[in-house]
Amino acid sequence: MSIEQLARDNVRKLTPYQSARRIGGNGDVWLNANEYPEATSYQLTEQNLNRYPECQPVQVIQRYAAYAGVKPEQVIVSRGADEGIELLMRAFCEPGKDAVLYCPPTYGMYSVSAETLGIERRTVASKADWQLDLPAIAAALEGVKLVYVCSPNNPTGNLINPDDIRQLLAMTAGRALVVVDEAYIEFCPEASVVSWLSQYPNLVVLRTLSKAFALAGLRCGFTLASEEIINLLLKVIAPYPLSTPVADIAAQALSEAGVSTMRKRVSELNTRRDQLKLTLAKCACVTQVYPSETNYLLFNLTDSEKAFKALWDKGIILRDQNKQPGLKGCLRISIGTQRECDAVTDALKNF
Repeated sequence: MSIEQLARDNVRKLTPYQSARRIGGNGDVWLNANEYPEATSYQLTEQNLNRYPECQPVQVIQRYAAYAGVKPEQVIVSRGADEGIELLMRAFCEPGKDAVLYCPPTYGMYSVSAETLGIERRTVASKADWQLDLPAIAAALEGVKLVYVCSPNNPTGNLINPDDIRQLLAMTAGRALVVVDEAYIEFCPEASVVSWLSQYPNLVVLRTLSKAFALAGLRCGFTLASEEIINLLLKVIAPYPLSTPVADIAAQALSEAGVSTMRKRVSELNTRRDQLKLTLAKCACVTQVYPSETNYLLFNLTDSEKAFKALWDKGIILRDQNKQPGLKGCLRISIGTQRECDAVTDALKNF
């Protein structure tokens, strides 16, 4: 029996998540991963690397709880929000029996994590305005344990109607958890549903330090939920999910000064995003720029494939969304520095 044959059947057939780094490219304008465009500086304060770290670093948990407005018992920290997505599946879904549901176009890791674990993936396409199709979701809930809702949604950039999320929570009460992925919520904090946790025991919220906190390379995310749900997740999480340096830097980022700096970054990026939207709309090859509550824009072009390659050849790397359901002709651009944004619009004007 070959090594390939020894592997699980679903893993042999699996297409891994195509992250920005896996897709690759060569250049100096990287606007394909929704990262903060400039490096941040931290100095390590913890030197006891000869010891294993805490499973759940107390200072990180306390500071994130204070920042999010919840109790520390309602927080679990993990290797990015991606691990939170998978922890929920491991804790609540029986492979070969239960299903997860999500509404494309949306974040690809919901699908990849479920497929990796052998859990059924059930999809209900978003409506034309990228809002939830509640009747179709209601009809597809049999056997579903987890419903993933990304708001603001990646890659479309829009918020999901809060009344629809409330209706979804009501229809899934007692039968499934609704997991609201708020990876980009710092760009529109007023839209967060974290304050709903006390009302809805089946609500879970995912967060990250990768975007507004400018720490994508740190791999640090959070799951917020009832204490009962958190205790279940603590049973399946790795014994040492965060290294000591990661916990050290995360605690610094979540200090009062760190949060203040993050909010300044967000204000600057939101201003640059709104300006970039106007500039892109003036490019003859751009047919539509969609509204966004995030640090990226989705836009449609007359010939997106040629435009993507032309930019790629110039060392300007965007994210091609043509294969996403309903996004034919679309590219996604992360909000970079002003120089990077200008490089994109200058190239498109000459395309």
